[in-house]
Amino acid sequence: MEQRVRFNTELIKTYDIAGPRYTSYPTAVQFMEGFDAEAYRRFTATSNSELIPKPLSLYIHLPFCKSLCYYCGCMKKVTRHTHQADQYLELLEREIEMQGQLFDHDREVVQLHFGGGTPTFHDDEQLSRLVNCLGEHFSLSGDDSREFSIEVDPRTVGNERLAHLASMGFNRISLGIQDIEPKVQQAVNRVQDPEATLDMIEASRELGFNSVSVDLIYGLPLQTAESFSKTIDTVVSAKPNRLAVYNYAHLPHIFRAQRMIDAKDIPSPETKLQLMELTIDKLTSAGYVYIGMDHFALPDDELTIAQREGGLQRNFQGYSTRRECDLVGLGVSAIGKVGDCYAQNIKDIPTWQSVVAEGQLPIWRGVKLNTEDRLRRRVIESIMCHGEVRFHEFESDFALDFHDHFALELGNLAQLEKDGLIEMGDDEFRATPEGRLLLRAIAMIFDEYMQTPESKPKFSRVI
Repeated sequence: MEQRVRFNTELIKTYDIAGPRYTSYPTAVQFMEGFDAEAYRRFTATSNSELIPKPLSLYIHLPFCKSLCYYCGCMKKVTRHTHQADQYLELLEREIEMQGQLFDHDREVVQLHFGGGTPTFHDDEQLSRLVNCLGEHFSLSGDDSREFSIEVDPRTVGNERLAHLASMGFNRISLGIQDIEPKVQQAVNRVQDPEATLDMIEASRELGFNSVSVDLIYGLPLQTAESFSKTIDTVVSAKPNRLAVYNYAHLPHIFRAQRMIDAKDIPSPETKLQLMELTIDKLTSAGYVYIGMDHFALPDDELTIAQREGGLQRNFQGYSTRRECDLVGLGVSAIGKVGDCYAQNIKDIPTWQSVVAEGQLPIWRGVKLNTEDRLRRRVIESIMCHGEVRFHEFESDFALDFHDHFALELGNLAQLEKDGLIEMGDDEFRATPEGRLLLRAIAMIFDEYMQTPESKPKFSRVI
């Protein structure tokens, strides 16, 4: 695929509309509470019975944090009372046992991710116990090709803890930095030493970690083009394997923590566009490949290779490899994808705890995909991950004529072609370098749930 990207300010302003991030299709707003634990069990049984069952990917949600980052929109619990985390881990182990009973043990776990919250809120003993519990109830891969990752708060993890994580089997880490400018750090209540953070990247390599990912955010209060340029240069000097550079969405009516941010300190829309362009120019000039939306990776990174070879996917962690896996979500609010269903756990900790304590799977809602959903999911994933759609691939797999089936959608693409977002061929279309920054806008054309005005929920803006 064409991996170049080109910033076009006027085009971005024209198509800066609200739309899904397509970490799933159907998106989470289509999940229904009628989808329960019994429905989920049926899908796991069907998945086990496949001629060649899929390997597994596990996502474990650890929601606790010791301090509040004002920009954060994640599901988290801020506390310094560690006994609350002890109770949570005890019940998480019970959920792991229940979920483990649903999957055949010849289904190897080749991908594992601890997300949060702050997974390193928990001490070494707690994390070791959790990994051991996973090993008792699932078949964890010991192969070097496995992808076992954990999100790390550089403020609380030194080299000794990093070594312990490596000894537990983790071979990838994700570091939250966001910004190195002291004024910005203070404005969002996340003050950390840039030098210590960059030292951690080097230490992780010496300990044998295969990959280091860094998170940055543009659009935070008091950011300027000059200050964020310095942040990018500083981070790039350490050469992390991947960077996720997110756009800050100020939604204080939804996320209470954001009410601590003074709205007048937030960069203007024009400055945010400048920060976005700056980020793309600097990272691509430094040799990083623009994967899509927020993600950049080095040319030899698995993410870049997966995109080149057709193995890239979108899930609730963003862009990811191992699209061949069934995803099992564990912990409060976690989302899984098994076969042709999505299933999400209960979103609040007390209710999740009480349900698990009663020996029940804490499934809150989900969705069963029909044939049309599966078709459109494939089309949207092809757009989001590879920036192109080749009609014959869908015609053979779904026994249809692409032009007939998507006559309305292809007609709607005409304006996007006229504006320069896509190039149309007889039996395919692909995003232009300008259009690769607007993949969500292209994908929305094929979203059946977005085609009637009354059905359109509120989403974040595309840029």
